[in-house]
Parts: sequence; C-alpha cells; structure tokens
Amino acid sequence: MRSFNRIALQPASLPLSADDILEFHAARLLLLLQFCGIAGRIEGLTKMAKLDFFARYPDFFDVARGSEGVNPAERTRAVESVMIRHHYGPWDKRYYHLLAALESKQLVTVVKEGKSFNIALTPLGEKKAKAISEAPSFQELVVRMKEIKQVFGNKKGNYLKQLIYKLFDQEVADRKLGEVIGV
Repeated sequence: MRSFNRIALQPASLPLSADDILEFHAARLLLLLQFCGIAGRIEGLTKMAKLDFFARYPDFFDVARGSEGVNPAERTRAVESVMIRHHYGPWDKRYYHLLAALESKQLVTVVKEGKSFNIALTPLGEKKAKAISEAPSFQELVVRMKEIKQVFGNKKGNYLKQLIYKLFDQEVADRKLGEVIGV
C-alpha cells in the first residue's frame, strides 16, 4: 500500500488500483467512524472490521439486513476493496497500519480498554470526515454507511462476526485463513 504522494514514483506503465492507496482506506475508516460509530467512536476492532466488511461488500450487507428480493444469483458481485479470511471473520491486514497512520496524523485515538481497543475520531478527524463525506465520489458510500449504522450500529462485534459466519458460510467461513473473500 502506498501513500498518494508516493504514486508518482511508480512507473506509469504499471496498473494502479485504488485498493493500493493508503488514503483511500483511511478516508473510508474516517467515514466509518463518523457514520457507523456512536459520536464518532467504535468500540472494538472486531466491530470496526465487521462494519467495514458490510461497507466494502454491499451485496453481503443487503443479504444480512434481510432485504427482500435479494437473490444470491443476482448479486452484482460488487466489492469495493477485498478482505481476507481471518480468525475473527473478514479482516484487512492493513488495519493496524491504517490506524497507526490516522493516529499519527491526530485524526483518531486508539485506546485499549480491558481486552478491547476503542477507536474514536478526534476533533480534527471529525472535520476531515465531514469534508470527505461532502465529496461527490463518497456519496454512495456515505448512504450505505448510514444504512449499516441503522441496521447494525447497536450490535456488538462478536454478534456481527457470528452473523457473517452463519449467513456467508461458503463465501467466508469455509475459506482458509488468509484467503481473499469473494462474492
């Protein structure tokens, strides 16, 4: 994963994917905290990752929220950014890197409380998240995140993990650890 300001160092002949850009993921996590958290805060890495899963895999979110008329054969196969199968369900190995980058820029705080890590926006993070949320290119994601909060915002991370394993056995639970999750 590269920072946007380092992309110019890459040869122009190589393909560039938004999935490889640090700021793309950082922006999504700021929006996740802003729109899926409570007062810009999410309790636990597991909950953050599972809410992020639903933001990144809109078809899976539609199934999980019980949308009527969602036929698995008619899924759009939309994946905003891939995740891997981890011990605790869908996960992105870049989370620790991203959270450290956001914390170093004073956009979030990460505080350990008991066994859990709580992630919260700082006032500067709230300001940046608001600016990102107003960009036209993030409007669809913001709408989806508001829906995710409405459906799953009050659920615990463990509940979300179990729900994902139950609903998406073949797509997630049956995959080997470290394997990319597909639709």
